Amino acid sequence: MTATIAPPANDALAKRNVFVLVLAQAFLGAQMPLIFTIGGLAGQSLASNICFATLPISLIVLGSMLSATPVSAIMQRYGRRTGFLLGTAGGAIAGAICAYGLYLSSFPVFLIGSFFTGIYMSAQGFYRFAAADSASDAYRPKAISYVMAGGLGAAVIGTQLVKLTSDALPVVFMGSYIAVIFLNVIGSSLFYFINIPKPAAPTADSPKGRTRWELITTPRIAVAVICAMVSYALMNLVMTSTPLAVVGCGFTKADASNIVMGHVLAMFAPSFFTGHLIARFGVEKIVGMGIAILGGAGIVALMGVDIMNFYVALVLLGIGWNFGFIGATTMLTTSYSEHERGRMQGLNDLLVFGGVTLASLASGGLMNCSGGDPATGWAAVNYAMAPFLVLAGGALIWLMLRPKEQAV
Repeated sequence: MTATIAPPANDALAKRNVFVLVLAQAFLGAQMPLIFTIGGLAGQSLASNICFATLPISLIVLGSMLSATPVSAIMQRYGRRTGFLLGTAGGAIAGAICAYGLYLSSFPVFLIGSFFTGIYMSAQGFYRFAAADSASDAYRPKAISYVMAGGLGAAVIGTQLVKLTSDALPVVFMGSYIAVIFLNVIGSSLFYFINIPKPAAPTADSPKGRTRWELITTPRIAVAVICAMVSYALMNLVMTSTPLAVVGCGFTKADASNIVMGHVLAMFAPSFFTGHLIARFGVEKIVGMGIAILGGAGIVALMGVDIMNFYVALVLLGIGWNFGFIGATTMLTTSYSEHERGRMQGLNDLLVFGGVTLASLASGGLMNCSGGDPATGWAAVNYAMAPFLVLAGGALIWLMLRPKEQAV
């Protein structure tokens, strides 16, 4: 089907698509907590300089940033299914290359595999937008939230796979990346059940919409992108260093895996009611709450390096990300028209994952090279959150004080 259709009043099609996307988020999405748990540790074992330990994570988000615009364009032209299948292909290839890099003890080969993981990560980022495609205005924030809630399954599956596979083969972590291959191959079958009509092919008299510059300088869009960038980048900044900090402070890899699982559960558990909160209190208030909770996570982390400090800080980090990122996504989806969809979504994820790339690059340097011990590095990571929280909070307050704009 190639024609664009209006969302049905009862959202039956949207609910079917949301169900498929929830399953995809849970099963395919499991590779992300798995990789983020072991990526830094594997990098630390392969890198000649520990300052580059988190470079594999940085290459993932760099790959995601560079993939965002072409993946969005492919979805705009050929449909969501094609883009999602491209993502699983990238994820499977990445798993194979990373496993081979570990077998060779080659850091450069491992980095190449990490870059290909970014193709999957980019495609997964569009699950939330796909949930909104066929939804009515009333159902849209709930649809986005429900799909994000699928991350609960990803948290459990991914972190349990770490425990089952990280030492399953003689080469540490190689079994985990082989598991990634199977996740992508099996999970790709889910997208044959999705039914999201492709946008109509543009014609000579089709509306052109705003340019990318006009879109990004629209106040509501600009603030939505800033808040999404800050929420995602700060979450990544702290989460990337967490396994290194936990193990460096004397705890085990199992402790690190459990803390990451608690964090990812906190990222997605609120999604069952985030959409309802947005509908009741307004998207700006929920985004603001998310930014405040992210600040609270940093405060708890700076209070000490006991195991409970790690747990509480990472749970707050997950909740803050959920409110900030889902809220910003909802704000964005009400600020552009359908023929601007591919252009704006690709630009948004290019900017968001550009910020995440810089955060993950900074994370390793702050953690391993800013002090003489892991506790000092962990403190530096959390102090680095402050200026960006001020930026996002200030932008949101500025928007709320402006006269209300007409939504697209």
